[in-house]
Amino acid sequence: MSDMIEIIVDNQSYEVKEGSLLIDLLIKEQIKVPYFCYHEALGADGNCRMCMVEIVGQKRPQIACDTLVKKGMEVRSKGDNIEKVRTNILELELINHPVDCPTCDQAGECSLQDFYMDYGLHDSKITIDEKVKHNKKVDLGANVILDQERCVLCARCTRFTDKIIHSHELGIIGRGDYARVSTMPGRKLKNPYAMNVVDICPVGALTSKDFRFKQRVWFLKTANSICHGCAKGCNIYIDHNKMKYHDDVIYRFRPRRNDDVNGFFMCDEGRLSYKALQENRQEQILLRKKVISQEEAVEEIGRLLEIYHGRIVIMVDANLYTEEIKYILSFAKEVDAKVHAPLEIYNDPDFEDNMLKSSNRAANSKTIEKLKIDMSTPENIGLLINFNHPKSCEAESMVCFTTHKTEKSPFVLPLATYVESEGHVTNEEGIVQKCDKALMLNKPALTVTEWLDKVMS
Repeated sequence: MSDMIEIIVDNQSYEVKEGSLLIDLLIKEQIKVPYFCYHEALGADGNCRMCMVEIVGQKRPQIACDTLVKKGMEVRSKGDNIEKVRTNILELELINHPVDCPTCDQAGECSLQDFYMDYGLHDSKITIDEKVKHNKKVDLGANVILDQERCVLCARCTRFTDKIIHSHELGIIGRGDYARVSTMPGRKLKNPYAMNVVDICPVGALTSKDFRFKQRVWFLKTANSICHGCAKGCNIYIDHNKMKYHDDVIYRFRPRRNDDVNGFFMCDEGRLSYKALQENRQEQILLRKKVISQEEAVEEIGRLLEIYHGRIVIMVDANLYTEEIKYILSFAKEVDAKVHAPLEIYNDPDFEDNMLKSSNRAANSKTIEKLKIDMSTPENIGLLINFNHPKSCEAESMVCFTTHKTEKSPFVLPLATYVESEGHVTNEEGIVQKCDKALMLNKPALTVTEWLDKVMS
């Protein structure tokens, strides 16, 4: 294990591992230094030269992403001299940039914009007509659009496909002003994690075809959550917006860093799973295809509980929150019902890989196991109360609480999705994680807890 040493940055003392990268310390301590090419998951590349700092005893500025810390090192991250160096480098980065921020999806979360406000503010020495033109709106495949003119050649995307995914679809071709990112001849960007290049691109060169021109990022509100696509439990941001006279809508999922679970990334299928959450929703309470009120529904459930007392089975979806599952167990005890959660239906070996995709497609199956809920398929059922479990079972009578439209039961009741409430899930590694409530709908469906409160009142 490396020894801890002390170095000085801007007259402040910091303790850091000897031999670690200087830029990691600056990022950790939120010491402002600009950079394009460096990324903690990709390592140093040293091509953008933006992260220049002054080191006492060195004749010229050094890049922080390729400087190893040493005992007694004294660093200056700010000052007229170093800021002038950054301004000159940034001017070089911007020479052929189209400066089309008003139409760029990255506007509002663009490193180039931020750094220009900090270190730029210079008059361009060349006109728009003199700039070297590259291809715009290049469909790379896998929902990714490339604008070659906006690219600063940081090589994050090419290093991602080389070092992380090992699919090698992207490369930099050409030389000098004519260098540009492109796919390899005859190939498209095609891998299960391709859309991560949009997140790691520091400018507006790589954008999501799915999100393109849908929303300005400064209108979006963000909630912290966990992807429910599988048992891996990737941490995500849910970006949503409630526009005037409209309902609250999710516009995208983005990976949220968690070094213990998913690092910086997530799979494309999980990223796009927000769409299914908002489509084909069950919105009305139906009894034999007739719309009824909540009061009538609660009365009908009470009647069925009396008729089938002692022969009641409850099926629990392994994607429900832990708090909801425990509440169902309490309810089951009160009405003398058996609780089942068959897990085999969630097994999908075709989905699994050696990165972030698990063959277990249930986000909270670990909780089912911990609570020792029966995982077999129930039989000889009088009344089946199904809380959004995907499996169908034969029963004399059935009550189906569901997030999406279904033909399983003549008696269906709408249920809130996980983005409409909050709670905890436990991933396949046993890590307990919190999901915050994201959507505030005009006419929200009831949660499991809210429905059971009504039934038990």
